Amino acid sequence: MIHVTRLNHTPVVLNCDLIEHVETTPDTVISLTTGQKLMVLESPEEIVERVVRFRRSIILGERLSAEAGNEINGRG
Repeated sequence: MIHVTRLNHTPVVLNCDLIEHVETTPDTVISLTTGQKLMVLESPEEIVERVVRFRRSIILGERLSAEAGNEINGRG
């Protein structure tokens, strides 16, 4: 999930798994797999950065969890 801001400055938490593509028209438009479109203040680059950061945190969290489990089970 990433935080974005609608054009009216309303914050929205978006499931980034639903993002199909992001374009600038000149506003940033996020097209979702559901067919919905969301116009936001953030640039496409900011959105990509937030998605990458979110996914990285999941991968890192899973890795840390696995390492902690291995240490608890005496495998680390």
